[in-house]
Amino acid sequence: MKLIGLTGGIGSGKSTVAQLLVEQGWALVDADRIARDIVEPGQPALAELAEAFGQDILRADGSLDRGLLASRAFVSREKTDLLNSITHPRIQEETQAQFDAARRAGEEFVVYDMPLLVDNGLHKDMDATIVVDVDVEERVRRLVEFRGLAEDDARRRIAAQVPDDVRRAAADVIIDNNGPREALDAQVAEAVEELKRRF
Repeated sequence: MKLIGLTGGIGSGKSTVAQLLVEQGWALVDADRIARDIVEPGQPALAELAEAFGQDILRADGSLDRGLLASRAFVSREKTDLLNSITHPRIQEETQAQFDAARRAGEEFVVYDMPLLVDNGLHKDMDATIVVDVDVEERVRRLVEFRGLAEDDARRRIAAQVPDDVRRAAADVIIDNNGPREALDAQVAEAVEELKRRF
């Protein structure tokens, strides 16, 4: 089984690329989905987050108010580190369980869709790394237009991640997603062929 890391800065369209790779027949382990699952009501991480960032991050139904948590967790490196110290070990544990399940199922290629792959040095554990690359200004535009973030919030979140050149330097394959969707489809198909040849 080959582990293919997939990463890109916030607003790069990484999730779209992940879906295209699944359509090519590759299995997917989605770090964002795991991150959501571990903070569902009843999960230990949710109680710890409420203790660290305030009980009011819990809505009346017990679910997490993500926006409120983000507004408190991304204000400083210390607060972001605190968030990560609570969530990352649990994300890692569930990720490993999903890798093991894919291996048992006989999957040939498994895509690990992980925003902080390079930030956390996890690309070193991959057989290859795909980076989805988009100019910062285009990412800000998409985050404001499609996700409804305030511009300063979008810029702050981008700044909290590793610089684009560091991410690009870790890539085996770079997918340029500055253009239209059609250009993306072709690049993903090409990346799949290249990696199949390599392995």
